[in-house]
Amino acid sequence: MTVTGSIHQVSPGKKLPTNVRGLLFVRDQGLLVLWLAIIVIFAFWGAPHFFTVPTGVSILNSASIAAIYAAGVGVGVMTGVLDLSVPATAAFSGVVTALLLKEGAPVAVAILAGLIAGVAIGVINGLIVIRGFNGLIVTIAMLTSLSGVSLLLANNTNISQLTELRFLGTQTYLGIPAPVYIAVVLYAALTIFLRMTRNGMRLLAVGGNAEAARRVGIPVDRYRVAGFAISGFCAAVGGIVTAAYITTAVPGPSIGIVFSAMTAVALAGIPFSGGRGSLPRVALGAVVIATMSAGLLLAKVSSNWSAIITGALLIGGLALNMWTTNMTSKLLLSGQDVPDKKVTR
Repeated sequence: MTVTGSIHQVSPGKKLPTNVRGLLFVRDQGLLVLWLAIIVIFAFWGAPHFFTVPTGVSILNSASIAAIYAAGVGVGVMTGVLDLSVPATAAFSGVVTALLLKEGAPVAVAILAGLIAGVAIGVINGLIVIRGFNGLIVTIAMLTSLSGVSLLLANNTNISQLTELRFLGTQTYLGIPAPVYIAVVLYAALTIFLRMTRNGMRLLAVGGNAEAARRVGIPVDRYRVAGFAISGFCAAVGGIVTAAYITTAVPGPSIGIVFSAMTAVALAGIPFSGGRGSLPRVALGAVVIATMSAGLLLAKVSSNWSAIITGALLIGGLALNMWTTNMTSKLLLSGQDVPDKKVTR
């Protein structure tokens, strides 16, 4: 992935033009406004069941599982890589964990093995990509191959009754499902890593401009592999949590996982050219999707429409991010502001 453009920088003491501030507000706060609008719409359309505790808990649970996958995709995109093998990695990690549990392995050992499997898949993807292969083709090939491996390991059947994992899936703590806590911890750790550590900032630098990063001595290939490894780790966490939630490891990949994750990333305003982004906004993007899905379900709208709207949100998020970025750059480069119009009677 390459960088296609960036927002022009202005001096710290210079006040941004009014229209530029408006565009930045749309980019940075538009997702929150969209979420509030969805809540208001379904509060009336889906009433009286939308504003209930069970609905809120269900939305949080769905959003947290989706957000776990989106975290890996988001970090990968910021680093300049797009990992389409996430569904297969998630399924493979879940199968590895489930098989070890069925063989009598301790729960901690089984979970650790599943996580290591996910990281290993990410590292393999990265090592192939840095050899000059196209990242999308590599991860699609991994998606296909790894799906077959998972099905072979599981003998083409689901591995059910994973009651040992309930504490990660169906168990609630203080009324809040376990996946919510897992997502919060994951996002907090990744946000701190990206914003407050040298390696995290180098990851973003590689995603923003790999050649410039290489010129200042940053080992670009190493950080690209790290981006894939983080994506694989998050996919593994998501796969294990999903298996825990349904107490079943499904060897077949759920392709919808990656599209939901990409939609959350697009809604968060993260450019697919890499280099910048906000993980908290990715989490909010997952919440928006979960809120919309719950509202449509309560309003008894066909699930087909939910898929259509999710696709529209993905396209809309990408288009809005591209438009706001391009317009902001043009306005800053031109140095001209649109004069306020006075209304006369």
